[in-house]
Amino acid sequence: MISKNYFQNAGLGSILDKVLAGERISIEDGHALFECADLTALGALASIVRRKMHGDKTFYVLNRHINYTNICVNGCLFCAYARKRGEEGSFQLSKEDILEKLHNAPVSPREIHVVGGCHPDIPLSFFEDTFATIKKEFPLGVIKSFTAVEIVHFAKLEGIPTIKVLERLRKAGSEMLTGGGAEIFAPETRNKICPKKIDAETWLRVHGEAHSLGYTTNCTMLFGHYESIADRLDHLDRLRKQQDETGGFNCFISLPFQTENSKLKIENPLTGIDELKTIAISRLMLDNIPHIKAYWVMLGVKQAQAALHFGADDFDGTVVEEKIGHMAGASSDQSLARVELEEMIRGCGFTPVERDAAFNEI
Repeated sequence: MISKNYFQNAGLGSILDKVLAGERISIEDGHALFECADLTALGALASIVRRKMHGDKTFYVLNRHINYTNICVNGCLFCAYARKRGEEGSFQLSKEDILEKLHNAPVSPREIHVVGGCHPDIPLSFFEDTFATIKKEFPLGVIKSFTAVEIVHFAKLEGIPTIKVLERLRKAGSEMLTGGGAEIFAPETRNKICPKKIDAETWLRVHGEAHSLGYTTNCTMLFGHYESIADRLDHLDRLRKQQDETGGFNCFISLPFQTENSKLKIENPLTGIDELKTIAISRLMLDNIPHIKAYWVMLGVKQAQAALHFGADDFDGTVVEEKIGHMAGASSDQSLARVELEEMIRGCGFTPVERDAAFNEI
């Protein structure tokens, strides 16, 4: 047990008092946390919250990612995944392709993660039909589908409000939204990296609508590009305010920017220390979001293991095939088996717990 004096010597005494009292960390406190040079103290502080919420449990899920197309109209500068129609490397899966990928997964997935580009003419009915079939053939699989950006895109294609898109998808079998497309909320920075993408207010509104319909959703932050520390803290603060209002976020994922194959050129790429700091501070700031993911696909397995000691409690899952991060230069494996996930978690001193998509223990 680290003594209170240790935290005080690291300049974190007053924040420790708030953590122990269950009080909300302010944005000013967030700046102090980012300025703290003692990474061990920061990790220990986040671990207090993590262990208070989850003990030594670390969750994982048997999931299968389906990236249905990389044809996209948005042209975000940071994206190495998107292609134009007809461009070399572009692809679009059929319903049969999607079902084949699910049937060929090493284990029957409990979480089916569907996300892709904003294709100019795939109708919503394609996904309604596909999801209805998935639910028949994989009754235990929860469909976690689309970003808020895709929901807005479908609304434009169909000429209907976003909440009607969400209602139709829910009727077809979707139960969750992924958290992608949030990137960074600060307008000036957002306009630099994804000028055609929906703004922060729209992203938050769509998630609020989803929560009102009974969806649970993830939320994310892309960091390590042009954003400032103030941008990161603003982003986290907006997420927790939305959670105060609608309460449907169940997991936060910090996504380190992958620098390869991107039009965005960064002079000072992220360090591992900055990644761990940001995960720890996310755990401390997001007091009303229950889970923090160590997304091994983007972090790499070893860094994801370290993140478990910096506030993260979820190790994601089997994944099987992920294209978005890997096309941007992620060097992690495409898939992990259940035994590998459990061994990695135990090796870090935690107890592996299999979960479903909603974090119910299996």
